[in-house]
Amino acid sequence: MAKTMARKVLKIERDAIASLIARIDDNFEKVVKAIYRISGRVIVTGMGKPGFIAQKISATLSSTGTPSLYLHPAEALHGDLGRVTKDDLILALSNSGETEEIIKFLPVVKKIGAKIVAMTGNRRSTLARFADYVIDTSVKREACPLGLAPTTSTTAMLAMGDALAVALLDKKGFKEKDFAFYHPGGILGKRLLLTVADIMRKGAANPVVRDTSKVKKVLLAITKARAGSASVVDSRGRLVGIFTDGDLRRHLETHPRLIECEVRHVMTKNPTVITKDRLAAEAFDILRSKRIDEIPVVDAKKRPIGLLDVQDILKAGLV
Repeated sequence: MAKTMARKVLKIERDAIASLIARIDDNFEKVVKAIYRISGRVIVTGMGKPGFIAQKISATLSSTGTPSLYLHPAEALHGDLGRVTKDDLILALSNSGETEEIIKFLPVVKKIGAKIVAMTGNRRSTLARFADYVIDTSVKREACPLGLAPTTSTTAMLAMGDALAVALLDKKGFKEKDFAFYHPGGILGKRLLLTVADIMRKGAANPVVRDTSKVKKVLLAITKARAGSASVVDSRGRLVGIFTDGDLRRHLETHPRLIECEVRHVMTKNPTVITKDRLAAEAFDILRSKRIDEIPVVDAKKRPIGLLDVQDILKAGLV
């Protein structure tokens, strides 16, 4: 049955990954140090299925603080070796260690002066002999019942590549903000980089009224700004309250002539505020936890310089 075969494949690959743990030794540490010390890039190469794994490893290295690019072995033989410098390090993936396209360009890499790390399942292979360092990713068998399709071997390479990238990330002291720097277009990047100043409403879109203003005037200011509230200030321009749609609804029954009242009598006093340098993600957490839709943005003197609405956060794609 398909389920039986699927479970068998996963168990084989699970056991193969588990066997790699014992191979994280002093040699692995030397590879990490070698990559850490280079002034160039990690150039990852592989042919066929290992080539796809090489591309993924290269992408992971790049996104975690280790400059990297993928080099196709066949293209390397036709001019792309010009991308390699003596300051780079070649990470070559080949289960057999005898991939023709890779073996052919190794002597040239040696002449260039770049270091070579072999990730292979055959420590006695030509690739291993050429390499300065060898990472053993050998497996007992492929998960393919024919023993032909690269399955377990490429899984082992992928897992070892992740181990290498994360070990380098840790050694470099790579932090969340660094990760976000290389992912500005994703949700993570937005959560860690987008500030309140980037998305707050300001100028004409940020209605600010005096505390002595009549509610009618405040409502006109809110409507004109197409906002959901107005920041209320005292005679010195400092925030003393906020008037929202919710305040309007709450006071309609108790104040028959509400629109003629001074807003200071019906506003929400001492509202929750935020500064423009705070992360937009923090603002969203505040809005959600306090169950409010708007939050005034104030400066050091507590003057309202902006307004942040939950809709602004949604439009920014933060959630």
